Amino acid sequence: MTKNILETDGLTVTFGGLNANDSVDLAVPEGTFVGLIGPNGAGKTTFIDAITGYVGMSAGTATFDGEDIGALKPHERAGKGLIRTFQSLELFEDLSVRDNLLVAGYPTKWYTFILDMLHMTPKNQEIEERVDWALDILNLTDVADAMPTDLPHGRRKLVGVARALAAKPKLILLDEPAAGLDTTESTNLGRQLRTFLDHDMSVFLIDHDMGLVLSVCDYIYVLDFGQIIAQGTPAEIREDPAVKAAYLGEQAGEVQAQEADRIRESQQEEVPS
Repeated sequence: MTKNILETDGLTVTFGGLNANDSVDLAVPEGTFVGLIGPNGAGKTTFIDAITGYVGMSAGTATFDGEDIGALKPHERAGKGLIRTFQSLELFEDLSVRDNLLVAGYPTKWYTFILDMLHMTPKNQEIEERVDWALDILNLTDVADAMPTDLPHGRRKLVGVARALAAKPKLILLDEPAAGLDTTESTNLGRQLRTFLDHDMSVFLIDHDMGLVLSVCDYIYVLDFGQIIAQGTPAEIREDPAVKAAYLGEQAGEVQAQEADRIRESQQEEVPS
């Protein structure tokens, strides 16, 4: 029986009397690709912030890899393998792509900056290899020595994802990774994200690109006004009347579903026989 790498029970986050998340029950089975969608203001990013420790939970529990993480700070949760990306890129523009990943890969102590100033930071072969691995997975090896400002937006987004991979997550939480990407870039991103499952990772994706979400996820939750209004496989979600009414609209739902079909077909065509 597959265990859940992440599970929430009644998770509630309240701001000034308003429940941004209202008793959210959600599970990410180990080794799966789970999505969370919903309209603007539904509480998706708040949910990510809550399970990663950036906002406090007003009620409920969050369990990661069998451990209650409600009292842990963000860096403590990250240390256990719960790694996230952010909607904004937050890249170090004065560091190369590779150095951006190294910053994420090396653990930071209070004296780290002193060692850096004295050029005495010891190299860790395992971390160096992990960075190479992350660059390779996202096809960024050719720009490892480039500066982020020299890259097109699509590849800059990939650097942000690669930096999260450099921390060797058990579960990677992707917050709007396709934001700002065109259709081709989004399709390529989805293809690369699915490969994460081949490297002992689980994936939790938040994105407004319904074509991407429907094409890459094994299971999807739909959030509206802070509550889960639907959950199921991509096929079930695309036909759910509550989802069409609250998130897509009838016509938009059909357009996005057709786009998901196109992405799936393009991915299948590229798989060698």
